[in-house]
Amino acid sequence: MDKIKIRGGRQLFGKVYISGAKNTALPIICASLLTDEPVTIKNIPFLSDITSLNNLLLQIGTKIDVKEEELNGHKTQTITYHTPEPSSLIAPYDYVRKMRASYYVLGPLLAKYRHVELSLPGGCAIGARPMDIHLTSLEQMGAHIEIKNGYVVADIDGRLKGAHVAFHSASVGATCNILMAATLAEGTTVIENAAKEPEIADLIDLLNKMGAKIEGANTSTLTITGVEKLHGMTHEIINDRIEAGSYAIAAAITKGRLELVNANAEHLKTPLDILRKMGVKIETTDNSIIVDAQNCTLHGEDVFTDYYPGFPTDLQAQFMALMCVSQGAAMITENIWENRFMHVPELMRMGANINVHGHASAIVRGVEKLSAAPVMSTDLRASFALILAGLVAEGETIVNRVYHLDRGYEHLEEKFKAVGADIERIKESDW
Repeated sequence: MDKIKIRGGRQLFGKVYISGAKNTALPIICASLLTDEPVTIKNIPFLSDITSLNNLLLQIGTKIDVKEEELNGHKTQTITYHTPEPSSLIAPYDYVRKMRASYYVLGPLLAKYRHVELSLPGGCAIGARPMDIHLTSLEQMGAHIEIKNGYVVADIDGRLKGAHVAFHSASVGATCNILMAATLAEGTTVIENAAKEPEIADLIDLLNKMGAKIEGANTSTLTITGVEKLHGMTHEIINDRIEAGSYAIAAAITKGRLELVNANAEHLKTPLDILRKMGVKIETTDNSIIVDAQNCTLHGEDVFTDYYPGFPTDLQAQFMALMCVSQGAAMITENIWENRFMHVPELMRMGANINVHGHASAIVRGVEKLSAAPVMSTDLRASFALILAGLVAEGETIVNRVYHLDRGYEHLEEKFKAVGADIERIKESDW
C-alpha cells in the first residue's frame, strides 16, 4: 500500500517514451498456450499485471525466460513463453482474483487441451463485467460449461466446432477469447459485432504469424478457419494508446509541452480531436505525438465513451480531471461500464465542481484552481486522474492505494520526474 506525493504547479516539458500496450500484452501472452513451441514477445512493459499473469502461467506449467533490453529508446522486456505440456489446467482463485484478464487462458487451454477450470475473475471494481458472452459463445462451439464453487469448468469432446457467433456488445475480452479458441476449432468460425480495437488487430497479427487463418482485422466481422496446429514465432507488440492518451492529458492540464515518443496518433484519433477542440495544439509524426498547451485557454468539451474508434472508456477519468480546470461546463457520458465515476468524490475533495446524474453521466464545471488533499485510488484509470489533479493542485497531494497504478503504468514516477513533475513514491515501510 504505497502512496504517491505530488506538489502541484509545475508545467511539464520534454519527452515521454510510451511503453508496450498492457491490453495487448495480456491476451498475446495467453495466446502462447495455443502451441507447444516457444513464443517470444518483445516490448512487454514492466507492470504488476504482467507479473500476475506470468505467475499464473508458471502455475499452469509454462516455462518463462525474461530478458531486459533497449527497444525504441527505452528499457523493455522480451519474454519467451514455452508450454510443451501443461502441468495443470486449473487457473486458481489466488491468481485470478488479482487480475480480470486472467480469463484469457480460458479459450486457449480449452481449444488445445479440451479442459479448463477457471476461477471467476477479479480486477478493478468498475461495475458488472459478466463473462456470459465468452461462455455462451464457447457453448455454441461445442463446449460443455458448468459453474461450480466459483469456478468455470469447461470441457469438449474432440475439437471445438466452428460456429456463427454474434455478440450482443462489442466486448474486447470476448473477442480475444473466442478468436483464440477458434484458431484450433474444426471448421470456420464467424464472429459478428467483434471489437475493433488496435489491440485486437495486434492479436490477430500474432495468431496469423503462428499459422492461424484469420480474416477481417480492423472490422466488426472476423472469419477464422481453424487449423490443427499452431507454431512458435517472435512478435513485437504495439505501444500503449491509453498510456499515450494519459500523458497527452498531463501535458494539457499542466499547460506544458510533451513529445510522446512511440505513440500512434491513428489509435487516438477521437481523444486527440477533443483536445484540439479544447484549445490544445497537437502535432503528429510517424512515431510520436507532440502535445503543446502552453499559453492555451482550455474550454470544456462533452465526452461520450464508446467502443473503438469512439472515445475510450479507459481515458474517461483522465479527461474528467482535465475538464475540472477548463473553462465552462462539459458533460461526460459513460456508455461502456457502470459505476465508473468512483473518482468523482475524490476530485471533489480537491475542489472540483461535478454533478453526477444517475450512473451514466456527469456535468463538470471548470474551477479556477484545485487544492491539494489526501485522496484514495479506486481503480487503475481513476488513479491516474488523481495524479493529474495533483499536478495542478495548490499544495501537496497524497494519493493512496497506488497499487492500481502499478498494474497499468510503467515507471510512472520516473517518467513524470523526467519531464519536470515534483512527484515521489512513499513506500509503506517509510510511513
